[in-house]
Amino acid sequence: MPKASVKRLIECKKKDLINLVLDIEKYPEFVPFCHHAKIYENKDENNITKIIADLTIGKGPFKDTYKSDVVYNKKNSSIFVKNLDGPLNHLSNNWKFTNKNNFTEVTFDIDFEIDNKFLNVLMEKSFEFGLNRIADAFQKRAEKLFSKS
Repeated sequence: MPKASVKRLIECKKKDLINLVLDIEKYPEFVPFCHHAKIYENKDENNITKIIADLTIGKGPFKDTYKSDVVYNKKNSSIFVKNLDGPLNHLSNNWKFTNKNNFTEVTFDIDFEIDNKFLNVLMEKSFEFGLNRIADAFQKRAEKLFSKS
């Protein structure tokens, strides 16, 4: 099962970065391998926001859609995502956001397993590269939208 963690220091407000991550329907505009996104539910309950969304991801002829449960905990500035349906046997990722002077430190942990064993082996080989491309995309988007220059 591929597992990885990425940490970035991004020059923007924590709130702006969290909103960027929660703006799931915009992912196809800037996230590599993301072709479509749709939010079905978006509920605020006290200090928790719950979102149910579909993402269509893939490369070349290999595209598939999975449904995810996204939970944003406002008290500890974290977002936890798990799969509900689709080609993944297992998905869990966790975003943590911490203020560091004029920057926000973002930690992104992910682990997943694709139902198709052949694709799972392929993903393990290119996973680190793909994850860094995705982290780069979020960082560039945040710098473009929220940079002070």
